[in-house]
Amino acid sequence: MQVSRIAAAGAVAGAAVLALSAPAFAHVTVQPEGEAAKGGYAVVDFKVPNERDDASTTKVEVSFPGDHPLASVMPQPVQGWDIKVTRSTLDKPIESHGRKITEAVSKVTWTADGDGIEPGFFQKFPVSVGALPEDTDQLVFKAVQTYSNKEVVRWIEVPQDGQEEPESPAPVLELSEAEDDHAHGASDASSEEATDASDDTERAAGTSASGSSSDTTDTTARVLGIVGIVVGAAGVAYGVLAGRRRGTA
Repeated sequence: MQVSRIAAAGAVAGAAVLALSAPAFAHVTVQPEGEAAKGGYAVVDFKVPNERDDASTTKVEVSFPGDHPLASVMPQPVQGWDIKVTRSTLDKPIESHGRKITEAVSKVTWTADGDGIEPGFFQKFPVSVGALPEDTDQLVFKAVQTYSNKEVVRWIEVPQDGQEEPESPAPVLELSEAEDDHAHGASDASSEEATDASDDTERAAGTSASGSSSDTTDTTARVLGIVGIVVGAAGVAYGVLAGRRRGTA
């Protein structure tokens, strides 16, 4: 009896854990491929899991933030899905690369032309976005997920700092601080050029010193050789003269 009670308690605890952890991985999310830096461009993936055991996800609609409109939104083709991009006129035009933008993408809709996202699977929908705003730390995208049984789930609740995650949270893209890569690159290039110049100078100095040393050695050898020849000739002449003197005597 005690064993049965322990098993039952364990089953209840396990079910509770699964129920609490399900929202953490089951909702629609957005994540960058790499980094989403303020003022830059990024490719982000909207990850859509299928939460149902008896229906497939057949349509996904993602609304783009109107308070921080993005001048460039380009979805990547996804096999088995038709894509529709909806553009809207902006209440306040924005500047992008010296051009005034009066309209921007307000929504992207993916509609399955086949089975869609079947139970037990998820699908990523990549989109290139930019330029990312510099006056906010995050972008909120509201998503609507439609199932083959006509059920509609709205992931539109905005998470709030210091509060529990809502039941149907909207996808949130966190933005990182921009880095001055150009300045770092220029500094690194200057450092490399300086190093290369130093190496060239050292090699030139080494070659000059080696050449001077070699020339000095060759000159010394030549002088010694000439001196040796002169001394040898003098010795031969002296020997001849001495022999003549002894013969005369």
